[in-house]
Amino acid sequence: MPKTAAVITVSDRSFRKERPDLSGPAIVDVLRTAGFEIKGQEIIPDDLKRISSALRLYAEKVSLIITTGGTGVAKRDVTPEATMAACDRFVPGIPEFMRSEGLKKTPMAPLSRAICGIRGNALILNLPGNPEGAIDSLNTALPLLLHALELLAGKTDHA
Repeated sequence: MPKTAAVITVSDRSFRKERPDLSGPAIVDVLRTAGFEIKGQEIIPDDLKRISSALRLYAEKVSLIITTGGTGVAKRDVTPEATMAACDRFVPGIPEFMRSEGLKKTPMAPLSRAICGIRGNALILNLPGNPEGAIDSLNTALPLLLHALELLAGKTDHA
């Protein structure tokens, strides 16, 4: 599968148009700069079934799915649980690395419950909802994501 991506913003307030989505468009810009073709971008509420359904749908169409929002400890933050329900396998090292690097900027980084997983040949990564945190986390993870996508595409011979 070519470098294709979908970006899902998970936010009740942005879904209700009470707050603009700043993270989703910023993530799209970073991914386009990295050579990804964006096949989908949407805003959905903090609803486990809707998030999981969107992840399953996009996993059939793109190689990378990025979510932003819903990774904290508030009651409505269910993005990690929705991602777990949609994934076949998990890649815990990527979010661990993001939290580790995030600690260099904020002592709150360990509160992120972001996860990374695989559904079929698609890689799914949760990012924070804060635009700066989302972009910092994505830039930290991007080299790992690119390598993981090569491996998922069957490119396992590395000289």
